[in-house]
Amino acid sequence: MKRTKGGEEASNDGNPPEACKKVRTETSEEPEAVAASESPHCDWSLLPQEILLHIFQYLPLLDRAYASQVCRGWNEAFHMPELWRCFEFELNQPASSYLKATHPDLIKQIIKRHSNHLQYVSFKVDSSTESAEAACDILSQLVNCSLKTLGLISTARPSFMEVPKSHFISALTVVFVNSKSLSSLKIDDTPVDDPSLKVLVANNSDTLKLLKMSSCPHVSPAGILCVADQCHGLRELALNYHLLSDELLLALSSEKHVHLEHLRIDVVSENPGQHFHTIKKSSWDAMVRHSPKFNLVMYFFLYEDEFGPFFNDEIPVTHLYFGRSVSKEVLGRVGLHCPRLVELVVCANGLRPLDEELIRIAKHCTQLSAIGLGECEVSCGAFVEFVKMCGRRLSQLSIMEEVLIPDHKYSLDEIHWEVSKHLGRVWFPDMMPTW
Repeated sequence: MKRTKGGEEASNDGNPPEACKKVRTETSEEPEAVAASESPHCDWSLLPQEILLHIFQYLPLLDRAYASQVCRGWNEAFHMPELWRCFEFELNQPASSYLKATHPDLIKQIIKRHSNHLQYVSFKVDSSTESAEAACDILSQLVNCSLKTLGLISTARPSFMEVPKSHFISALTVVFVNSKSLSSLKIDDTPVDDPSLKVLVANNSDTLKLLKMSSCPHVSPAGILCVADQCHGLRELALNYHLLSDELLLALSSEKHVHLEHLRIDVVSENPGQHFHTIKKSSWDAMVRHSPKFNLVMYFFLYEDEFGPFFNDEIPVTHLYFGRSVSKEVLGRVGLHCPRLVELVVCANGLRPLDEELIRIAKHCTQLSAIGLGECEVSCGAFVEFVKMCGRRLSQLSIMEEVLIPDHKYSLDEIHWEVSKHLGRVWFPDMMPTW
């Protein structure tokens, strides 16, 4: 036994008294805390820029702006070119829009310091003309940039269509002339015209791969044909049906042209009784021979009496959407002349059951894997037969509950189990549209 200074006994087992433990722990932690606070490894301002860049890439723009005020190093990281290659300008009128707007001071800073860094740019504007004009003003100032992608997105009409055409064309031409390497262009619902497309082709024909320009009333079939003739690397194209022609399909099927991957056609009727031209079957055949795996997506917004020119001959459509009521006769022609059909959506049909039409589609459209039915009628027995014929390749089956009409074969309670059995998974009718 050893005696302590105060005369108390302490064991010699090597374990100090609890009081000594506490004092020793407190005193030992203090140097460590001081050392940690003085350690350069914990100084956030000294993080390498490549790590800061990686962190900043995950932060929203506003948070990056706040972080840039921490220190000089973080402010320098905020302006690194890598962070400004991709940017979306959000422009709206606060009094009439729910969108968040890009602050005007930030826009000025981007144009002043980062316009030459921008590569992937989009503009999201509300329906106001003022917002669309502001987007055109910004485009006009991007004289030092070389964009690879450009998207003009209107959240609601009219937006860009209300901008003076000369103002819009002038701004867009600045981008076309200075970019030289534009690969993706989305300009739906804009006043783009044939001369501006010629400028696009003259400066970006070797790089353009995607062009979306639905609802562009100032473009003619000759204008889009010029693009197809010169841009041999074009892989995706979206346009209105009035721009589609036999000459365009043959140009896209030429030996010089790469294999097309996606062709989207919007077939829209502006006025009841509108006339639509017919595309020759030989033109579609040439397209399939050249690009056998391409997707042909067609959106129909027509009145029932306007379907005369469509589906009378075989057409290589893969994804088909009917946004308005479509007759039994037209759906019957779809079943006969759309062998490549993969997806079918019918929003409305009327009160006549589609039993025969569905069976015909299941029989002839052997690649069908997704179907959606809205305001239609199908007997439960015919629907089960349709599912049985298609089998487990039906990966998406969206049928409103009110579409199914009970018959002598199945009730609504029974059809759930029967359809699930043929699909190989649990299935229920939808209570609301999912497309």
